Amino acid sequence: MMPVQAPTTPSATWSRTAERIMAAINRDPLTAPHAIRNDALLAVLTAALAVVLALFVDDGRRPDALGWALLLVSHVPLVWRRRRPVPVLLAVVACVVPYHFLGYTHTAATQAAYVALYTVAVTGRPLRTVLVGIGVLTLSVSVMLTISAHEALGLLKASGWVVALLFLGVDVRFYRQYVASIVERAERAERTREEEARRRVAEERLRIARDLHDLLAHSITLIGVQTSVAAHVLSADPERLDRETVAKALDDIAETCRSARGELRTTLEVLREHGPPDARGPLPGLDGLTDLAEAARLAGARVEQTVRIRQAPPAVGAAAYRILQEALTNAVRHAGPGPAVRVDLVEREGALHLSVSDDGTGPVPGGTPGFGLVGMRERARSVGGTLDAGPRADGGFEVTAVLPLTKTGTGTGTMGEGTG
Repeated sequence: MMPVQAPTTPSATWSRTAERIMAAINRDPLTAPHAIRNDALLAVLTAALAVVLALFVDDGRRPDALGWALLLVSHVPLVWRRRRPVPVLLAVVACVVPYHFLGYTHTAATQAAYVALYTVAVTGRPLRTVLVGIGVLTLSVSVMLTISAHEALGLLKASGWVVALLFLGVDVRFYRQYVASIVERAERAERTREEEARRRVAEERLRIARDLHDLLAHSITLIGVQTSVAAHVLSADPERLDRETVAKALDDIAETCRSARGELRTTLEVLREHGPPDARGPLPGLDGLTDLAEAARLAGARVEQTVRIRQAPPAVGAAAYRILQEALTNAVRHAGPGPAVRVDLVEREGALHLSVSDDGTGPVPGGTPGFGLVGMRERARSVGGTLDAGPRADGGFEVTAVLPLTKTGTGTGTMGEGTG
């Protein structure tokens, strides 16, 4: 069954025609498709008009064989008018000047010259257009003066059309340049928006990956240590089972699982959001340091902390929280049983100075490196800070970071100062 086409209304036809006309006006003539074909058609139509004028207008003698040859040949160069506007104009003038000099119908030969002049104006710079216009008018008046002063005066009176045609070409050229600049700016803005969207997506993916790494590494490490404690109590002396210790270890495991599940849900909710990317839940901050230290103590570490810092910006607080979380997780995992861990957070010279050190054995030499140190450095760089990590001279491992505090993020209150 053939598809039924909707009837074409006159308004729709006119709309499509207007769109095609505006597209032809806005398009750069040097890049227009089918230029040779369209200019050849224009040359034929202009030549036909010139023939009609030569037959029916009486402002000179009717062309003979030479006149018809000059008149028709003057339209041939118009086929290449877009590619070589100035040479085409010179070729047209070379045919039109002897045509006028021999006194043939003058009006018939003006059409090709007008088209060539307009092409020069619409494709070249205004200065070139002015110089070409002056040259053509000077040459035309000089030729007419050789015929008669009356003809030269008539040409000067008609020169206003030439000037108007040149100004029309210049205006069309400026209009096309204006439209092209608008289109170029719109395309650049669209590219910028796409690049910004891709950058935001990449940053968001990196943030989620860091959060998941820090959360899972911290929680799984604590669960592993607490499970080891429970297993040790169960296997050390089954006859004298310390039920209270086993129950406390299992409760700590359950509490760690609940905390990890809640924080994991908060992190993954970002992937389901359809609103703006900044519409997130509250970021972890310095007020969660006590919980981190307590979790490390439950895992067997002896944590001492000193906090002397005024309120930090949310981004800095979140970065400090994640760095401390990863550093304490590494200490519990790699420092050996019962390590002594020192945590210091001090505000000094407009920056948060963070230090986490332990007296353990540190990572096993030659082991497969993880993403913990890389993630901590990325956290520090995300707020314009720096981070160093490595073995201490007297044994153990140390992580130090300097995170700048912005003016808007500093407050008047003190978060806390204590040693545990």
